[in-house]
Amino acid sequence: MNIALIAHDKKKELMVQFCIAYRGILLKHNLCATARTGNLVSEATGLDIKKFLSGPQGGDQQIAARIAYNEIDAVLFFRDPLTKQDHEPEITTIMKLCDVHNIPLATNIASAEILIMGIERGDLDWREIVNQK
Repeated sequence: MNIALIAHDKKKELMVQFCIAYRGILLKHNLCATARTGNLVSEATGLDIKKFLSGPQGGDQQIAARIAYNEIDAVLFFRDPLTKQDHEPEITTIMKLCDVHNIPLATNIASAEILIMGIERGDLDWREIVNQK
C-alpha cells in the first residue's frame, strides 16, 4: 500500500513515536511524507520515505494530487486542530479528496492505530470488493 504521512509541527514527535512503534508494519509499504515529517521519521526509524516539499510550501498539494489520481491508499495526518494553520485550504483539500476517493484518513493517534492494524490484517482490501460490484 502507498501510505502518506503528514504531521503539523506540534504533532511531529507523536508521528515519530507512532512510526517507531509500528515500524514493522510500515516497512512493508511504500511511504511518502511532507519534507520535515519525512526527515524526522526516516532519521528515527530508518524507514525509506519519499519526501515531498514541506506542507506550507506545496507538499500538502503534492500529496493531494496523488490522492486525486488514486496513487495513495491511506493517509496518516496528525493534525493540530488547536493551532491556526496558514495553509488551511490545502489541509481541507486533503481531507475532502480522501472523502471523495474513499481513502482512509487517520487524523489522530487513536484512529491511526486502528487504521494501521487494519492494514496489517488486510482489512483494507475494500477496493477489490467495490470493483467486483
